Amino acid sequence: MDIVRKGMSHILKVRNVNDYGSYIGCPVRHPLVCVVDYAEVSPIRHSLNNYSVYGLFLRDDADVDLDYGCGKYDYNKGTLLCVAPGQIGGKEDNGERVSITGWALLFHPDLLHGFPLEKRMKEYSFFDYRVNEALHMTDEEHDILVSLMRQIQDELCKKPDELQNAILVGYIELMLNFCLRFYNRQFLTRKIENSDILVRFDRLLRDYFDNKLQLTLGLPTVQYCADKLCLSPNYFGDVIKKSTGDTASNHIRRFVIRLAKNGLAAGETVSQVSDRLGFEYSQHFSRMFKKQEGITPSEYCQKLHS
Repeated sequence: MDIVRKGMSHILKVRNVNDYGSYIGCPVRHPLVCVVDYAEVSPIRHSLNNYSVYGLFLRDDADVDLDYGCGKYDYNKGTLLCVAPGQIGGKEDNGERVSITGWALLFHPDLLHGFPLEKRMKEYSFFDYRVNEALHMTDEEHDILVSLMRQIQDELCKKPDELQNAILVGYIELMLNFCLRFYNRQFLTRKIENSDILVRFDRLLRDYFDNKLQLTLGLPTVQYCADKLCLSPNYFGDVIKKSTGDTASNHIRRFVIRLAKNGLAAGETVSQVSDRLGFEYSQHFSRMFKKQEGITPSEYCQKLHS
């Protein structure tokens, strides 16, 4: 277990599950998996962690500020935050010991080697959500995740055998699938917020072209739009997909094609439209147009005048 100083911050390097378990005084019964019941180890000292493991943190206590990446997050009761290897999260140790409640599941990527879940991990996009995009659970959802935490904890107390890792991975995959279901529910119950994101997305695209940013930056990207809307690309993409049934990148392309059609209908040439919209080559514009519309820009012009 190493604690390194970075700038003014002390960062705990969580290279394996034992690094975190040892820090908070939780017994670790498996080299690749650890379940923490915070009620059993509290009070503990905070830590700002550099993760080399996956972590699911289910916090029941309110009014706890946590740093995560470049932002802060105020936990509410029944909130789930997920971290992945390469991320930094937590709160810097200030010497204070605090009593907290909730659960945590940490597992090392090596646990997944040889299991189908290893290849599926990229499907769980919530590992790359920002802190303000965390999952806020209903009581029922909260109880399901706690039940799974307890089952994993029980399995870790059993004598290891050749099936234990398969059983642990099965529990973890089940928990991740429930998280996916709960996030889908959250997208639906936040329709007003999501529709506001869609409105701001369209306004952002209009302003982008009105300010002629395409001439210096090229076509707007999903990353650019997500950054301007203060969302992670994954969460932004998932919101747009749930709201429109289409991807954010396709939404951008459709917006560009609408502008192109307006220009062609107003008498601009294919080359003029291509240049005005920020395409480096008119062939790229024609290729996008045909992929979206099924015909080339020239054929579209012919239809307009036939």
